[in-house]
Order: sequence, then C-alpha cells, then structure tokens
Amino acid sequence: MCVNFQPPTPQMLEQVMGVLIDLHDVERWKPETWKDYSAPIVRRGTDGAREGLLATYGMVPRKRIPEGVRPFDTMNARAETVGQLRSFSGAWKRSQLCLVPMTAFYEPCYESGKASRWGIGMADQSMFAVGGLWREWDGTDGPEWSFTQLTINADDHPLMQRFHKPGDEKRALVIVPQNEWDDWLQASEPEYARSFLRHYPAEAMTSWECPVPSRAKKADTPPEASDGNLAFDF
Repeated sequence: MCVNFQPPTPQMLEQVMGVLIDLHDVERWKPETWKDYSAPIVRRGTDGAREGLLATYGMVPRKRIPEGVRPFDTMNARAETVGQLRSFSGAWKRSQLCLVPMTAFYEPCYESGKASRWGIGMADQSMFAVGGLWREWDGTDGPEWSFTQLTINADDHPLMQRFHKPGDEKRALVIVPQNEWDDWLQASEPEYARSFLRHYPAEAMTSWECPVPSRAKKADTPPEASDGNLAFDF
C-alpha cells in the first residue's frame, strides 16, 4: 500500500484548507513524505475548528518501537481491522480522526511486466485529503504526534486495481471529498466515521508514470523501501 506521498506547500495548505502551521521553531516538511518523516495533518482542535500540526508518518514511529521488538510498519490502517489492531484501535475508538493533505501519492504498477513508479492524484491537479488517524506521544520538549492513513479494498476500483503485484489484494487510500472534510473531522462515533470509508470516483482521478527519485539510490533509502528494486511500496 502507499508508503510515499507528496504533501502540499505551506502556502497551498493555508489557501485550500485555511490552516496555518507555525514553522518558526521546526523544520519545513520535505517535498516527499516517507516513513518517519514529518508531514502536515489537519485535525479538529479543542474549539472545534480545523487545526494543523506536523506529525510523523507511521502510527508507531520507529523510535517508539521497544528494543528487541522487530520493526513493523503502521503507515496504513486497513478499514477492516482498524478497530481491532492494537496500533490503531485506541485512536479509532476515541475518534482521533485527521486529514492527510497531499497533491499526489505513489504506487507500483506491473502492467509492463516489471515494477514502475506511478503517481496518483486529482484529474484537475488540485490538492486533496486522505482520511487518517493521529496519536499523541510524550516527547522530551513536549507532545509529539504521529499519523496513519486509512485504506479499503480496491479490487473493483477502475483505477486503483491497476497497482501492486499481480495476484495481490488491491488497496486504495480513503480520499475524503472536500465538502465532507469537516464532517469527517467531527465524526464522534466510529460507526459513523466508517460511513466515510468509501472510494473516490475514478473519473475524478488521474495517474501517470514518473521516475524513481534520485534519493532511491542513496544509502539513506528508507528501510521500508529497500527491497532490491525501487524505493516505494511493493
């Protein structure tokens, strides 16, 4: 499933979602987000309005995995098990919902006979938002946050069924329509939140083949991307 996406610029985030993130004391997020990278998310603030903050991609950051425990990935939460798995169930039951803004996400396509990197986004090139969950952690200088993205089966989706290895289950991120952003953030019951876990229309989306980023050849390639092929999810 998706382990890499392109977040919006701070200016785009403010313009489209009306959210400001104070970058005075923190580093601006990178142009592409990978596991354990910081990226902007939007949640419901204590006053009920949208609140933006920087959070780490992956519900359980690598630095939070206890010593001796084999590293595991929590960048995506399956809708079918989100209320059952320990990594996600607490946030799901407490309705710690968020939106993950982005302009594209990346998936592998095998239609040519070998893996190639494809970008997926909106047909009109606009920013969009994926439904996710957030979690708070105690940090040395105050609270820290992490997030995951929600996914659903995509075996029958005209676009998303094209990606991932032949024979593997097809999955898709839950793209929340713009006119439902606040309804999603304000959903206080898990079963009501589940009604948002549906496919975005394929005709409103687009995809394109794109090169593997040069960083894929560097030694700092993220662990989840190191499979001997390309630096994205397989």
